Amino acid sequence: MNLLSQTLCLCLVLALSHAHHHAGHQGGEDVGHEGHDHGDHTGVLLDRCQGIEMDAVAVTEEGIPYFFKGGHVFKGFHGKAELSNQSFAELDDHHHLGHVDAAFLMHFPDKPTEHDHIFFMLDTKVFSFYKHQLETGFPKDISEVFPGIPDHLDAAVVCPAPDCEEDTVIFFKGDEIYHYNVKTKKVEEKKFEGMPNCTSAFRFMEHYYCFHGHQFSKFDPKTGEVHGRYPKEARDYFMKCSKFGDTTDHIERERCSRVHLDAITSDDAGNIYAFRGHHFLEQDAGNDTWAADTIESDFKELHSEVDATFSYENHLYMVKDDKVYVYKVGEPHTHLDGYPKALKEVLGVEGPIDAAFVCQDHHIAHVIKGQTVYDVDLKASPPVPVKEGSFKLFNKVDAAMCGPEGVKLFKGNHYFHFQSVKVMLMAKAIPEEHKTALELFGCDH
Repeated sequence: MNLLSQTLCLCLVLALSHAHHHAGHQGGEDVGHEGHDHGDHTGVLLDRCQGIEMDAVAVTEEGIPYFFKGGHVFKGFHGKAELSNQSFAELDDHHHLGHVDAAFLMHFPDKPTEHDHIFFMLDTKVFSFYKHQLETGFPKDISEVFPGIPDHLDAAVVCPAPDCEEDTVIFFKGDEIYHYNVKTKKVEEKKFEGMPNCTSAFRFMEHYYCFHGHQFSKFDPKTGEVHGRYPKEARDYFMKCSKFGDTTDHIERERCSRVHLDAITSDDAGNIYAFRGHHFLEQDAGNDTWAADTIESDFKELHSEVDATFSYENHLYMVKDDKVYVYKVGEPHTHLDGYPKALKEVLGVEGPIDAAFVCQDHHIAHVIKGQTVYDVDLKASPPVPVKEGSFKLFNKVDAAMCGPEGVKLFKGNHYFHFQSVKVMLMAKAIPEEHKTALELFGCDH
């Protein structure tokens, strides 16, 4: 009797499940896109800071790294996972996306039919997307588009000349390495001795990175040689994570991280403070070395995630959301009574803002919000922001600071130097870009 009851219950569950699934199709649900549950598209929230091994990495034509895991993608170095089919819908239409084997951006201006196309390898097929639209005729067999390259790849990365002898795509499958000549379509098999098997790879800021697990190694694309202390923890350099282990070298991580700064300033004595996520870097005036610590250790009222900061009369003004925190510079920094105060009360503008800075010996705070720059007289009460102007060079910036050499605007992994605020506002072209990690923080890799 018990067996019969269990059997009847199981049949009822299966029938209801089938009816619900059928109703979902008949009721007009978009099963093929955002609402579907193919492959790895589940309601489980992926957290890249938990040590995920990525399936593939590709830099888009806008220069944004896309990290793929299962049916999800992380865009940039921080932020939540999104379903891959929201950005590349046709991957699901043809393949019921559960993973991406390899991905890369074909960036060769002299090949206009393929320039700035993103290629995805899934099992035996290759997909070519241009501006997130699948190209006509794709997907195709990998062997048709890249003759001599095997199926079921692990990783791929583009290697333009002169990084490689000629414009090349490097494909990885286990310990087998294939150099595919883009022009001649010839394939040369290589042996990269001493380098781990790559589960994903990409070229970023003119360097080549092989990811294996949640670690990475920087390698020479011609020889596979790995120089320096590797492997390193990917979460230290390519993700915006709070402290997750006791073995992390915070100073090296913050100096060499590829994640953009949240805020930066220098105080009246010339000490520099740079903030990113839960940590900050500090360099004392006249000293070439940097120190790193958690924001909470020195600015416990803030906890983390600073939007903007500037220095004025030996005080650090720090903006977080719609609040302003003020600290007197010292050992330790002293949080002033009465703060935080509303951003509107202190600077006269509505939040959020992107950056703020005060140039030396001045009492004007320059507040950047989108493409608009406001001037706020810090001696006036109440503050009255005056629109100083707009600059069209960037849609937004991540941070800004002003010093004796002029204004530095920070965006992504780079900063841009202007001789003055006036020059910045009048600029018609983007000036030379400088690598933040290398040229500001002295990171050599």
